[in-house]
Amino acid sequence: MTTPISSAMAFEWVKIRTVRATVWSLVSYFLATVAVAVLTGYYLRGAARDAEALKTFDPVAAGFSGLRLGLIALVVFGVLIVTQEYASGTIRTSLAAVPRRGVFYGAKLLTGAVTALVVSTLVVTVGFLATQLVMGDARNVSVLDDGVPRCLLGAVLYTTLLCVFAMGLASVLRSSALTMGILVPLFFMISTILNSIPGVRDVAQFLPDVAGGLILYRDPPDDTVLNAWTGLAVLAAWAAAAVIAGYLATRRRDA
Repeated sequence: MTTPISSAMAFEWVKIRTVRATVWSLVSYFLATVAVAVLTGYYLRGAARDAEALKTFDPVAAGFSGLRLGLIALVVFGVLIVTQEYASGTIRTSLAAVPRRGVFYGAKLLTGAVTALVVSTLVVTVGFLATQLVMGDARNVSVLDDGVPRCLLGAVLYTTLLCVFAMGLASVLRSSALTMGILVPLFFMISTILNSIPGVRDVAQFLPDVAGGLILYRDPPDDTVLNAWTGLAVLAAWAAAAVIAGYLATRRRDA
């Protein structure tokens, strides 16, 4: 028996797979991540193998090197599945088909999150294995090595939660340009700069991408008050806050 939420999710899935921009953003997520992963593996394979360098080298974190670029496409995906209907005016048709706004919003969020989860599982696994394979035996690790399964699981959750955060914020702002104008510089430039400034780092580590990104390290940096799982919890809190704000905006504003 179908329920309103399952029917609405089926409706959202049709929109995701039939809109060219959302499909290509997911394809770009895969291609960019794997391409950078392979290039990183080749670079590390050709790097000097001195003992001192190997002491500080983290082959697990290196396996996620492609995610930083690929995540731009995943953030774009999360933003577009929310804002494209407002930009095109089809939001009125969607709300006419699913008049209960809580069901409409929940279905959109769940469909986007599940899609991001499934695609991220593939992207994270392939990207990680590609880097390890190309690096060669001198530096690589196995997926069964200590700490690796936790990092792989955490990387999938990290990317999915960032996508959910993007969807929540997009629901508040309702503008592709404005939402991506905030998130892309924040995630891929500003947070990195702030996290490298000694006097600001203690606060910057609580930014969503920085906090959640600690899960990508087998041994997180010593100069942070967060660890892998508490950092992911901070990201989850940011995502939950964005989702709640998006829900309130969807319920209270006109289409």
